[in-house]
Amino acid sequence: MTQHVRDIMTSAPVSVGPHTSVAEVARTMRDRDLGAVLVMDDDRLRGLVTDRDLVVRSVARGGDPEETTVAGACSEDLVTVGPDDDLDRAVRLMREHAVRRVPVVEGGRPVGIVSLGDIAMERDPESALGDISVARPNT
Repeated sequence: MTQHVRDIMTSAPVSVGPHTSVAEVARTMRDRDLGAVLVMDDDRLRGLVTDRDLVVRSVARGGDPEETTVAGACSEDLVTVGPDDDLDRAVRLMREHAVRRVPVVEGGRPVGIVSLGDIAMERDPESALGDISVARPNT
């Protein structure tokens, strides 16, 4: 039986504007236990920013995280899938583009995010990646 992206994606993704500070995005990720948020410019999907992006593209470069905006930290050359796409297509795109998360877009609007962890949990919940994906972070 064919599985679709909608069956495992995280629905109702959190989004921020491009002028949101890196610090505010980091607090949102912490408070909502997220590894990624979408960056929206009005109604247009501008990018995706991960916790790793915040560190590598922003914090490591210096500057004040309260003053630096997420626009410079987000990935803008996005690969997207639709909710009715086969899960195998999402896996193939992740491999081809070496990404761990892909926005799910329907009718030009983001409706979810599918992650490597989501796929691991669906395909092999007993795997190390599956175990790590469901583990709560130590705070």
